Amino acid sequence: MAMLIQWCRVSVCFNSLGPGGRACFSTSRRWCAPKPLAMEDFTCDLIRNFSIIAHIDHGKSTLADRLLELTGTIKKKEVGKNEQVLDKLKVERERGITVKAQTASMVHNFGGKQHILNLIDTPGHVDFAWEVSRSLAACQGALLLVDASQGVQAQTISVFHVAQERGLKIIPVLNKIDLPAAQPERIAAQMQSTFGIDPADIIQISAKTGRGVDQVLQAIVDRIPPPNGTTTRPLKAFLFDSMYDRYRGVISLVAIQDGILKKVRYSVDLVIHHLVSIISGDRIVSCHTNKKYEITDIGILNPEEIPVTSLHPGQVGFIACNMKESSEAHIGDTLHRVGSAVDPMPGFKPAKAMVYAGIFPIDTSDFPKLEESIKRLALTDRSVTIQRESSTALGQGCRLGFLGTLHMDVFRQRLEDEHDANIIITAPTVPYKIVYRDREVYVSNPTEFPDAIEAASKVKEVQEPIVKASIIVPEEYFGDMMDLCFSHRAEELEHKYLDAGTGTESRIMLNCVIPLSEIVTDFFDQLKSRSSGFASFDYEEAGYKSSNLAKMMFLLNGKPVDALALIVHRSHEDAIGKLWVKKLVKVIPRQMYEVPIQAAVGKKIIARETLSAYRADVTAGLYGGHVERKMKVLERQKEGKARMKRMGTVDIDKDAFVEIMRSKSK
Repeated sequence: MAMLIQWCRVSVCFNSLGPGGRACFSTSRRWCAPKPLAMEDFTCDLIRNFSIIAHIDHGKSTLADRLLELTGTIKKKEVGKNEQVLDKLKVERERGITVKAQTASMVHNFGGKQHILNLIDTPGHVDFAWEVSRSLAACQGALLLVDASQGVQAQTISVFHVAQERGLKIIPVLNKIDLPAAQPERIAAQMQSTFGIDPADIIQISAKTGRGVDQVLQAIVDRIPPPNGTTTRPLKAFLFDSMYDRYRGVISLVAIQDGILKKVRYSVDLVIHHLVSIISGDRIVSCHTNKKYEITDIGILNPEEIPVTSLHPGQVGFIACNMKESSEAHIGDTLHRVGSAVDPMPGFKPAKAMVYAGIFPIDTSDFPKLEESIKRLALTDRSVTIQRESSTALGQGCRLGFLGTLHMDVFRQRLEDEHDANIIITAPTVPYKIVYRDREVYVSNPTEFPDAIEAASKVKEVQEPIVKASIIVPEEYFGDMMDLCFSHRAEELEHKYLDAGTGTESRIMLNCVIPLSEIVTDFFDQLKSRSSGFASFDYEEAGYKSSNLAKMMFLLNGKPVDALALIVHRSHEDAIGKLWVKKLVKVIPRQMYEVPIQAAVGKKIIARETLSAYRADVTAGLYGGHVERKMKVLERQKEGKARMKRMGTVDIDKDAFVEIMRSKSK
């Protein structure tokens, strides 16, 4: 690859003219190659599109670093220096996980010919399975990475089946063979029994030291089939991801299936305040929205942007086309040239939110800024759903839908890191199905859930979402996992041994059906705690099931607080009610009068705690006299507090709400 140099890009604004009719210029510093690549030289037989799929923390990002170094895409440094080059977000660096799929095009010489290897990175956590699905749609092969010390995990099995369903060529890779705890022979046998992989096909490597990575690079070329496509057919481009640039709008990542995509070329000559010689280029249209666009920028990611003049069949790159709204970049859309019709590709199933939470600004005047920040961040995360909501306690806010609790926590951290947001986030809830006699309604906000009286008269059935969960755990922790599942209302439990062994070497896969609401609380924390961190967990949606649920309200001085509402199962309502009134009495500020804190389901009070009042010593100034004199003053104080209690409302300050929501989410 050519050495990257810094240059100054001059942008000309054609929509607005400056004083005297002059064009408005702006400059921005960008890293680009001095000479664009000749993309027409890379025919389909010289292209390989692949992903790395693995369970979280199996060394996927480290292997990506070594591949980038071997191909000369990034400069080779000392061992451990190039750490997670494709993990660009601050939250990814801090947590050590991948949450956003990234693309990197590598140019490498094989057998005297220059090849392009397009690595489309994928996250490893179950909450980001939609990112994995989108990445695999643009590939013909995948590296199945397994830790030689941990073995096959729950998410490994899940992503393997996703890749297999898409017909991808899978290259098995065993990583971390240099660790003292590594057992490559046993894990290879485990992969054979689980996936039906021939141990002879498994490549054993150490991504950290680079040992064996050159064999992976050769296997990518030898085993993964090249993409199919031809330049003679009309242009067809598959849109599989998007991101946002504040100057260029929505940037779309596309995989070219057929035809050639060229950028619009501007030849600008300033002659007496006039712009001349504007040469038009490709115009494309979306199959999903039928909107037309002009290609203004086109290039590949290396892993930084490198401009090119065209993209050809089988190639993966980015385009900018003055797309302003994120909704226009429909993930899974097919783009084609204006005037030529093509058959649209199947696309993806829309991402379905599994967990909902309300986000409110601590300062209510900051809501417009918060809403704008949420919309901008959602441009880079298309699986988030956004809806406005208001609360009497917290003011104006947004209710967001996420794919899981980790997805929610990552989005919250990105809001704070990238947009300096100061927010309160409510406890996560799941979407419930309320079956009335004449209609069905989905409810994700506890305040909209029907109370006990309405449910008894109008509601035919209440259903909650359930999931099929898979837990892989060493045999010695099997009893604890069974107990954990039963305590979270799991059903249809079954198990099987993954590999033969003795003692702690035997591992069991436990399958069950469990309500989603039980997972979004503390299930994952208890899973890791009870298994000493050895258990892995994965789940998939399994529809809805009838359940005995109720809305629990918390009353302060007899008045409900909508932001504290919960949806609970009837079997847990007593324990949850008692737990929460004890927590609330610790964080709610004291008043001049006693405040009863009650947990109620319908008209039934489940639990109660009393917040003691501040008491002024009104008898301190009395000297001598009969005891009735003191009693009269105390009675007058009591009557005054009773009037305050009847008239007053208990205001929960923002700090108390932050503390409540923090412990509530835990």
